[in-house]
Amino acid sequence: MAEQFLDHVLQRSASARASGALVPLATSIQQLDGDTGCRFDLRHLTGAKPRHLKPAGPKPNPFRPWDPRLEVAPVDANHCLILNKYPVQIGHLLLITREWAPQLGWLDLYDWTAVSAVNDQIQGLWFFNCGPIAGASQPHRHLQLLPRQPFEPICPRDAWFTDRLSSESQPLDSDLLNLSCVVAPLAASRMNANELHRTYLELCRRAGVGQPTRDRLPCQPYNLLIGQRWMALILRARDGVHGFSVNALGFAGYLLSTDESDRDWLVANGPDALLREVVQPIP
Repeated sequence: MAEQFLDHVLQRSASARASGALVPLATSIQQLDGDTGCRFDLRHLTGAKPRHLKPAGPKPNPFRPWDPRLEVAPVDANHCLILNKYPVQIGHLLLITREWAPQLGWLDLYDWTAVSAVNDQIQGLWFFNCGPIAGASQPHRHLQLLPRQPFEPICPRDAWFTDRLSSESQPLDSDLLNLSCVVAPLAASRMNANELHRTYLELCRRAGVGQPTRDRLPCQPYNLLIGQRWMALILRARDGVHGFSVNALGFAGYLLSTDESDRDWLVANGPDALLREVVQPIP
């Protein structure tokens, strides 16, 4: 079933690209060693910068209505699965709400029910950027999925998050990346919507982001990463530094540079140093 759905995604990608609706980003790739032994993928944008990476004034909502040529499948009465118009990886998916919902708002059980339904069809790395300080380029709610085959690693920093699970009961060292992140385990069998929702709310509580029962909006900007065995929340202080804009993928081990990015600084100081400059410790 998963292979069939992935084939469907790739076929939709091919047709959308042929029609001009899908505009893959041209990049070169370089690997950089992180502090803990994992290797980051640094992709440098070699073509024209897409609109969502350019500073500008108010932007029209690209999801209302979304381009039907990018639609992969309806999910339920509240969500739809579409292709990312400007992917670095072909098959990059967006799970969007059909009606307006803010990216800065709380993820609710309806969102997690849709995540669970999609994940039954195709697995991979899920992520969410809560607001522009966390790297969100659009204000309309969207969770994102990078599909993975069962034999592929979920992301370059998977081991870092897995190690955090085994050390959650131990005192953390003073490294800022440790102090800005909370991680919780997920059941290995399948992504259950209620479990996802409970885990998300618990991570928000532990990180001082707040709770929807008492806070109208999350109190802090954050990134959410979801593997098949863990969920992680990282508190953010700023969108970027040294010419790099960092979203949740940066903490998964994927960085994107443009001509404005100081790649010499990154090579000299390392990708972990970049991440430390955009996070804030959990209070």
